[in-house]
Amino acid sequence: MTQFISAIRLIVPDYDQAIAFYVGLMGFELIEDSEISEDKRWVLVAPPGSTETRLLLAKASNEAQEEIIGEQAADRVFLFLETYDFDSDIALMERAGIDIIEETRIESYGKVVVFRDPFGNKWDLIERH
Repeated sequence: MTQFISAIRLIVPDYDQAIAFYVGLMGFELIEDSEISEDKRWVLVAPPGSTETRLLLAKASNEAQEEIIGEQAADRVFLFLETYDFDSDIALMERAGIDIIEETRIESYGKVVVFRDPFGNKWDLIERH
């Protein structure tokens, strides 16, 4: 039996603001944006070429959810974005004004840098050796 993780929920303050960042600045693909109810949508985005795992952008719907926006990983890196062209991707991110919060470093597994989305979530951009 083959299985895979189809989506990871990311709580955001606003659907359109999240789409503007992930699709508009990061270059992710908008896979789906369907209205579920007057105030709830099913919004899936994914990096270009990704065929399985997507981010489900979920608008916070109560105070408890609003409080954890950007803190879903307790101030640790939450998501890991792998690339085959680190230098081009980091240059695009810098031009887009994405919050890169540390210097690029070389680890035993490859080149990595930590960046933050506008909601406070930390990400690793990784190019493996």
